[in-house]
Formats: sequence, structure tokens, C-alpha cells
Amino acid sequence: MSHADDLAALEPRCTLTDALALFDALPAVTTRDVHGRWRGRELATGHPWDGVLRAAGWWGKDLHDDEGVHPLLMAGRRGPFPLEPRLVPLQLVGRTPLVAVHAARRVLRVAEPLVRARTPGARLREITVRGVTSAAMVYDHLPVVDSFRRVDDRTLLGLMDARPAPRPFLFVLTRP
Repeated sequence: MSHADDLAALEPRCTLTDALALFDALPAVTTRDVHGRWRGRELATGHPWDGVLRAAGWWGKDLHDDEGVHPLLMAGRRGPFPLEPRLVPLQLVGRTPLVAVHAARRVLRVAEPLVRARTPGARLREITVRGVTSAAMVYDHLPVVDSFRRVDDRTLLGLMDARPAPRPFLFVLTRP
């Protein structure tokens, strides 16, 4: 069984224990390996944030190079656009009803010129997470680090460590 098969077996819903077991079994990636634009989706593990990114219109990430990362690409009227990460109210994520998040998504589409990131909002570094040194995205202005492991040549499993979150949040990135 391949790692891609293992990931498929965890979707659409799994336990955090099973998701972390897969994350720990995956090989590391370098920052160069993850350069490029990635389409994102959540891996539902029962985390309080499950469904929030999808409801908000999260499209993925643009990991252009080690210093130029747009961590939050949102679905826009003319395609994905980079959201200014400092506008994300981390203290409210997971506490706001998904219906309100859907409403905020409609506002984002109208306010796109005002909420669009003008400069990168994160950097790539290789850091050790859960005993393995691998590529990670470090936000510039939020207490968030996303660590990446390779599922296959087109797929990464990400683990978000955010200060206000009670436990890791997992997501999948694929090359479009």
C-alpha cells in the first residue's frame, strides 16, 4: 500500500491519532521540494477548526520561494488571491459558527482589493517537528507554523501548529 492509499483511507474523516501516525511515517521534504502553488483541503480529524478553511473559501498556498510565501490563497472572483494573514482572527477560529464563516466568505469576495496581501506573509524553513527535520512554513505575524511531509510527488500532508489551537490541525496540499 502506498502513502497515497494510506491518505485516501483516512479521508473523508479520521482520528487525530491515525492522521499523526501517517504524518510520522511520511518522508521529509526540503524547502525547494515544496516551491510552487498548491491546492489545499482539510483533513477532518475532529479538530475544532474542521470545516472552517473550506467555509472561508481557502484555495491553497503559494510557496513561491523560501522568502516569498503567501500562506492563504482564497477563492476569488477571478481565481485564487493571497489573503493578508494579519486579518485572520485566530482567537475566533473554531468558535465562530460555520454559517458566519460562509457569510464572511461573501464579504471577502467583495472586499478582495482591501484584504489582498501586497507582500508575502510567511517564509519557508527546515525545522524539526515530531522528530523529523522537514520543510515548514513560518508565518511572519501569526503564531503559526505549518510543517510538511511528502505523500507522493504531487501531494503533501501538512500539520499546522497554532498557538491558540488545542492540538495540531492537518491538511493536504496537491499540485494543481
